[in-house]
Amino acid sequence: MNATDAHFRLGTPPLDDTQSRADDRHLPIQRVGIKSLRHPVRIASPGANAQATIATFAMYVGLADNVKGTHMSRFAQMLEEIQAPLDPAGFVAFAERMQQRLEAQTAHLSMQFPYFRTKTAPVSGAQSLLDSDVSFTVETQTGQPSKFTLEVVAPVTSLCPCSKKISDYGAHNQRSHITIRAEAAPSLSIESLIEIAEAQASAELYGVLKRPDEKFVTERAYDNPKFVEDLVRDIALACQANASIGEFMVASENFESIHNHSAYAELYGRGGLKLA
Repeated sequence: MNATDAHFRLGTPPLDDTQSRADDRHLPIQRVGIKSLRHPVRIASPGANAQATIATFAMYVGLADNVKGTHMSRFAQMLEEIQAPLDPAGFVAFAERMQQRLEAQTAHLSMQFPYFRTKTAPVSGAQSLLDSDVSFTVETQTGQPSKFTLEVVAPVTSLCPCSKKISDYGAHNQRSHITIRAEAAPSLSIESLIEIAEAQASAELYGVLKRPDEKFVTERAYDNPKFVEDLVRDIALACQANASIGEFMVASENFESIHNHSAYAELYGRGGLKLA
């Protein structure tokens, strides 16, 4: 029974569906929908149970030039229907369903969320959680392959080569945030992108370190000094060699320990992903 039949049985006139009326201004809208919607989700995590988190969603579709409005309530309704843990492939499929449900030619779906990994300290073996900021984004268009983008912000340690060179002892180091935003195959995991950033840093970060671990990571950073320029170049080389990465952006923000400002670098490139 449709809405008109229901109102007829109740003896009330049907409500006017204003958004479905034609629009005579003939201006298409590239993105219309909802944003900044927080919703609980589960993220697929390899070798472990699905990880529960809170994601912030942006959900848009393109609107034809002769249609007055989109069906706003359908966006949130679709989030309520999610049952399985989300991985990149499932997120792409969800975006494609959203485009179909909203009867649109294009769609944009993104979510940002904190993601936790268990890190094992290098000497003591102490385990602890470490978080990274992650985002999934999908762009869909009728007749074209969907485009999936994975972004991670990984915290690492960097140590200044210049400081090491000119100092009689010690060298200043700092915490850095490495951002990798990559057009990716759905098979590319969150962990693998974070590990690319960590492998090229002066040293990794850990939630818990015992004294032998602290000695190890301090000396590891001292033996592996890198400028902000070194960080983005080395990470870019790793991305270029990855067959699951297409167009990418790498950025590093080093929160300087001897300045009241950050050092920053940003680099763009292409990996080995073959597009359909």
